[in-house]
Amino acid sequence: MSRRNNQGNAGMSITVVGSGYVGLVAATCFAELGHSVICVDNNQQRIARLQHGHVPIYEDLLPELLRKHVGERLIFTTDLAEAVKASTAIFIAVGTPTAENGEADLSAVQYVIEEIADSMDGYKIIVEKSTVPVQTSDWIASILLCRGISRTCFDIVSNPEFLREGTAITDFMHPDRIIVGTTSHRAWEIMRDIYAPLSEGYYYASGSSVPGRCSIDQTPPLIRTSPASSELIKHAANAFLAMKISFINSVANLCEAVGADIQEIALGIGTDRRIGKGFLNAGIGYGGSCFPKDVTAFCSVASQFGVDLDLLVQVREINAQQRERFLTKVRTTLGSLHGKKLGILGLAFKGGTDDVRESPALSIIASLLQDGCSIIAHDPVAITNTQNVLQHHALTYTNDPYSVADQCDAILVLTDWQEFAQLDFVEIKRRLKTPIVFDGRNLLNIDTMSAMGFTYLGVGRPPVTRSTLHRSLTHSVAAIAT
Repeated sequence: MSRRNNQGNAGMSITVVGSGYVGLVAATCFAELGHSVICVDNNQQRIARLQHGHVPIYEDLLPELLRKHVGERLIFTTDLAEAVKASTAIFIAVGTPTAENGEADLSAVQYVIEEIADSMDGYKIIVEKSTVPVQTSDWIASILLCRGISRTCFDIVSNPEFLREGTAITDFMHPDRIIVGTTSHRAWEIMRDIYAPLSEGYYYASGSSVPGRCSIDQTPPLIRTSPASSELIKHAANAFLAMKISFINSVANLCEAVGADIQEIALGIGTDRRIGKGFLNAGIGYGGSCFPKDVTAFCSVASQFGVDLDLLVQVREINAQQRERFLTKVRTTLGSLHGKKLGILGLAFKGGTDDVRESPALSIIASLLQDGCSIIAHDPVAITNTQNVLQHHALTYTNDPYSVADQCDAILVLTDWQEFAQLDFVEIKRRLKTPIVFDGRNLLNIDTMSAMGFTYLGVGRPPVTRSTLHRSLTHSVAAIAT
C-alpha cells in the first residue's frame, strides 16, 4: 500500500473523504508530502472540476499545488469503496454543522463510517480530521463493531486541523504542532510515517518546499495524546481564540467610553509574551465556519457532562453585541438611514478568503437594508458567494473598489483586506457625497484619515470628526503662535 516518495521515503496510501475546505487542503498537502492520495466526494460535478485542476475555493497556493499533483499523487473520485480498499489511512473530513440544539451534527460522519465498514478488506486506521465532539472516536468504533468489523481490523485516530482560511497551505506545511490522539501503537507508527516529512524535517530540505517558519533545524512537534484529549484540543483552541477576540472587543468598548485607543492597548498587552499579539484586533467580531460553530459545540458538550462553560456563553454574546454597537454608531452618526446610500468594502468574514459563512459583514448589511438604505458593495473575491446568499433590490455589487464611494453618504470597511488600506482615499473622498468612513476593522491609519479631512470612526479608537479636527488644528496653531 505504500511507495517511495521523492525524498526516498515510503509514501503512504491515503484516502481523504470530503473535498471541502479541510479535505481539499489536507489531500493536496499530503500529496505534496509524497503520499499517494485519493480524495473522495459524492458531488460528481465538484469532483469533475477538481479532476481538471479547477479549485472551487479561494485559497493562496492551493491552485498551484493541486495542479502540481492532480492525476499523479492526487486523484479525485466518487468511488469510496475502491478508495477504502486502496488505502491504509482514511481521513474523514466531512462537514459537522451545528444542529438546532447546539450539538455538532455527525450524520455525515456516520454515513461515511457505515460506507467504509461495508468496504473494508483489511486493517485500516480511520482518522478524524473533521472537528468533532469529545468521545466521537468511541462512537465511531461502536458503529464499526455493530457493522461486524473485528476490533483487530481498525484503529481510530483523532488528528485535528488548525488551518486558517487564507493561509491554510502554509499552516498545514508549517504547523505549530501536529496532534495525534490514539491509544494504538500500530496507529501511532502509521501516523508518524505520514507526518515524518514535517516532523523529521526532510520536506523542508527540498528546494521546492512551501516557504514558511519551519525548517530542517526547526521542525514542528508531533504530540501524542489520548483520543479524548485530542478531540477537546481543537474545540478548546478555537474557543480560547474566540474568547481573546471578545475580550479585546470588550476593552475596545471601554476605550470608546474613556477616550483611549484600543490599538495602543493591544500593543501594550500583546508584547507580553504570556499573552501574545495574535487575535487582539478589535472590530466587528469573529465569523467564519469554525469559531461560531466550535464555541457553540464546545458549550453543548460541556453542558452534556454537567460542566459550566458560561464564560463561552458570554464570548458569543459579546461577539453578537459588537455588530450591534457598530450599527448604532452608524445610525447615530448618519441619523435616519432611510434613503441614504452606503458603500461597503468587504464581504468575506475576513481577508484572504471568499468564505462568507457567518460573516459579520453580511449580518451588518442585512440590518442596514432593513433600515431602508441602498448599498453598493465590493470584495476582491467574495462577491459571487455573497450573491448566492444575500440578494436585495437595494443591494448592488461592483468589482471596482472606488465605485463604492460614488455619491455615497459614507463608506463602511467590514473586512480586513490589506488592499483596502492601499486605496487612494483622496479619490474616494472626491467621489463621496460626505467624507465619512466607518472602519469596522481598524484597518486604516487614523492620522492619515484625519489629515485628509475625513470623519473617521473606528472601533475602540477616538473618533475623528470635523469638530475634533478643527479643535486639533486650532490647538496646533495656538501652540505654534505661543
